[in-house]
Amino acid sequence: MIQTTQIILETRGDCQIVDISSQVRRTVSQASITGDAIVVLFHVGSTGGLTTLEYEPGLVNHDIKAMFDNIAPADGSYEHEKTWDDDNGHAHCRASLLGPSLTIPVIKGQLALGTWQQIVLIDFDTRPRTRTIVCQILT
Repeated sequence: MIQTTQIILETRGDCQIVDISSQVRRTVSQASITGDAIVVLFHVGSTGGLTTLEYEPGLVNHDIKAMFDNIAPADGSYEHEKTWDDDNGHAHCRASLLGPSLTIPVIKGQLALGTWQQIVLIDFDTRPRTRTIVCQILT
């Protein structure tokens, strides 16, 4: 059986990291999962991505952004920007590296996350957005 819901978020862009762990836990709880299952998360859009990390101030407020700034700098030259006359070529490149989806096992009704592991959306765009994450629970 597959149960599908959506998580809707307002984001500000610029490599904002949003902890969505509680929303995913709530979705699993509301689905009344007591046994084993799989949660598949998919970010709808091409300038954000999903991953897990330790949601602590140094990593969230500096290290992740610094890493992506080194890999795909915001002030770099991007053909995407020339094609579409916009400013978010770096956001598309960063999102493609991170990826739009994440799969998390559910064991005995609980997300199989480590003690310091949170589920996050990273919004790489250059302006605020309404983000949609499709959440499917497979039992």
